[in-house]
Amino acid sequence: MSRWKGLPAELDPSARNLVVRLRRLKDHSGLSLRQLAARTGYSTSSWERYLGGRSLPPREAVEALASVTGEDPTRLLAVWEVAAEAWSGRTATAPAAPVAGAVRAGASAGEQDQAPEPAAETCRAGSVGLVDPVGPACAGAEPARGRAFHVAVAAGVVAVALTASAVVVLAGRVGTEDARGTAAPPASSAAPATVSPPPDLPAYTCRVERIDGLWYAGQSTTRDAIVANGYAGPEVAEAQCLLSRAGYSPGDIDGIFGPVTERAVKRLQAEADLVVDGIVGPHTWGALRG
Repeated sequence: MSRWKGLPAELDPSARNLVVRLRRLKDHSGLSLRQLAARTGYSTSSWERYLGGRSLPPREAVEALASVTGEDPTRLLAVWEVAAEAWSGRTATAPAAPVAGAVRAGASAGEQDQAPEPAAETCRAGSVGLVDPVGPACAGAEPARGRAFHVAVAAGVVAVALTASAVVVLAGRVGTEDARGTAAPPASSAAPATVSPPPDLPAYTCRVERIDGLWYAGQSTTRDAIVANGYAGPEVAEAQCLLSRAGYSPGDIDGIFGPVTERAVKRLQAEADLVVDGIVGPHTWGALRG
């Protein structure tokens, strides 16, 4: 299991849910970030941003990760759509171009590890707008700037035309109603758009029992796995169940190691005379199961 850094505190829960799921897929695949970059066509530094919660991955990057890990992309893309809504105003969701020299089909894992980093990463300052600058796009940064400007102007012209049309139609309706001697009804406001909640995370049910003098909660039998803030999975759920059994509330039993779970671990470690670091390792597992 990879050792992940904690996610930014200001990260929206929907975006946090997406990043946790992507981290879990990457861990289960056993791929390094460099191998992941070679197989998906998105650079190592891009995946570091995506998996660190600093940048919203493009939809195509999420699909590529699902493909190389054998995951059904349907639910993952539903989570991405909700995260993209939450990310609105921070990062553009336009797909980034794949890195140059993406690994050909049938290439060996060793060759994939040698996949070169794209030169475009070095000209980040020349990128236009908020689009994530991955792939060999910097050479065309200036044409992209011109296209973006023309698109923005066209969009503004269309918006002005639509507004003017609406005003003309509304004025005509008001004049017709006044001619009939009746007041024009007030314009109804459009119903606010609704965003579907993210699909439910895997349900974890604590089934605590004592076997051969040790406590188990039915999620994992590990006694030495390392889990810490930012991790997710059944080992985290097992630790949460055992913390709850011992009287240290970890928050929801959701399999996600967050700040509440970390505080519960530190309280247990302090009372058990262990190193208080908030990380569940062999000694903390011993305290939980003993």
